[in-house]
Amino acid sequence: MRASELKIGQKAKIEKISETSANKKERLRLLELGFVRGTEISVVRRAPFGDPIELSLRGYNIALRCADAAMIEVKSI
Repeated sequence: MRASELKIGQKAKIEKISETSANKKERLRLLELGFVRGTEISVVRRAPFGDPIELSLRGYNIALRCADAAMIEVKSI
């Protein structure tokens, strides 16, 4: 499952950040923001048209584009 597929209030643990040659910079940025394996995240809210989404992790909230959230593979808890 991808982080972009989570419902509001749903919690999950990060499994991995997918990597292709086209998105190495985006992957590195997500890792620097704290999106590392084993971190628990939850969806706080979505914008009216669904993009971006606000995620909570490590005590802070961050808004991500759905394209970036789709790079984050999670396991629902």
